[in-house]
Amino acid sequence: MDFFETYEWNPDNRILNEVIKRLQNGEIGIIPTDSIYALVCHLNNKKGIERICKIVGKKPEKANLSVIFHNLKNISEYTQPFSTSVYKILKRNFPGPFTFILKANSNIPKLFLSNRKTIGIRIPDNKVALSLCEMLDFPLVSTSVHSEDEILEYQTDPEEILQTFHDKIDFMISTGSGGNLPSTVVDLTEDEPILIREGKGVLI
Repeated sequence: MDFFETYEWNPDNRILNEVIKRLQNGEIGIIPTDSIYALVCHLNNKKGIERICKIVGKKPEKANLSVIFHNLKNISEYTQPFSTSVYKILKRNFPGPFTFILKANSNIPKLFLSNRKTIGIRIPDNKVALSLCEMLDFPLVSTSVHSEDEILEYQTDPEEILQTFHDKIDFMISTGSGGNLPSTVVDLTEDEPILIREGKGVLI
């Protein structure tokens, strides 16, 4: 397992390029986002998705997995057509600490989709996460890194995260302490937005 340290808003391209190769080769790791540190892998990496689900202790159809994109352009490749009003909500709030639930299309791998017909979309306001997706030119599957502590729901200290997950992942990128507030989850599959989980993001 390799541990990389870089700056949040000026990440080292050598580190990013190394992690891109690892993602393309089927590895899984932990990266920073604009909310919680996240377990990630390439969207087409079925074994990676299985590994992530095993780490969080849930079956793929039960795991709270989302997909990270670097902009709105490619989202329509994985979702059913959505209205102009939904697009405006996405445009106003991305990039940012939100997970928007949209109706998925058949391009989502069967393992990820399972029996669900929806997909959680993320475009985090974090240079590392966005750069990886842009350079990879492909989305990442992600889920937040949870804490085993009964009081703290999420782990924020990179050293503690490393200690917990070093034997379960292939790499980690650290940019210092992470947040302890998750993304705000909003369901956009109905006529009106439905707040599923209040988190760091304030909907505008």
